[in-house]
Parts: sequence; C-alpha cells; structure tokens
Amino acid sequence: MDVDRFVRDYYEALRRGEPLDTYFQQGPDIVKIGVFSHRLGGEAVAEALRDQTARTEDWTVESRDLRTFARDGFAHFVDDVRLVWTDTRHDHRHDVETRWTGLVEPRGEEPLFLSMHVSAGVERERTDRSVESARRGAAGPQSDADGGSE
Repeated sequence: MDVDRFVRDYYEALRRGEPLDTYFQQGPDIVKIGVFSHRLGGEAVAEALRDQTARTEDWTVESRDLRTFARDGFAHFVDDVRLVWTDTRHDHRHDVETRWTGLVEPRGEEPLFLSMHVSAGVERERTDRSVESARRGAAGPQSDADGGSE
C-alpha cells in the first residue's frame, strides 16, 4: 500500500474538483473533521464531500511535510498543507494553513480513508471582500465563515 501516493492523489482530486467521497471507506464509524465541519458515518462524510465539491472551486493544495507511517496493517499520515479555495456560495476566497492527520485502511492496491482530521492554523489572508470585489480591488460586504473546506 503506497499511502504517500494515495494521499497525494486525494490532494490532486481536490485541486481538480473531482469527487472525493470515493476515497473514504463506508460505514457508521468513518470520521471526517474539516476546517468548518465534523461528519460521522460514511454516508454523512460522502454527502458533505459532494456538497463541498459542488460549492467550491479554484483549489490550491500545497503539501509541505507529508509523512506516512504503517503499523499492524493500517497507515497513518500527517501533513502541513496550505489550502486556498473559493466558496462559490458566499463568493469568498479562503487562504488557510492547515494540519492534516488521518487513518488509512489497506484494500489491495486501493486504500481508503477511515478517518481524516483537517484543522486550521490561521487564515493567511482573511478577506472581508467578495471575490469579485477583490478582483476589482474594491471593498465589499463581509462573507460568513461557512467556507466548505476540507
């Protein structure tokens, strides 16, 4: 099981706006904690990821320190990742330093996440302007914090 490649494939799918739910095991004990969300159970995780993909775009995912560890048939990963994305529902651009951890279960050549926790350090450039206003350089209304991120 190449966990490093699996995690990097997930990052690439996030960048491209591809479905992410297929990277997670199904079942009642699957956990995903994101910057703005907490989901328990495979179906709840899948639904949240589908919603996130539908309402976000223009992702930057910069892995800075991916490390993987295997033990007893499972693998754990940790990483520091800069995430940048646009929340299309609120017309807001986010730029956040995050820390990732997760548990991966081997399934032949296709491992799956059992859990993932993405926590935010600080939002690098929290804007109080809409994306369009930012492009024009004019101040706009403040958006709310529901950004739909990992």
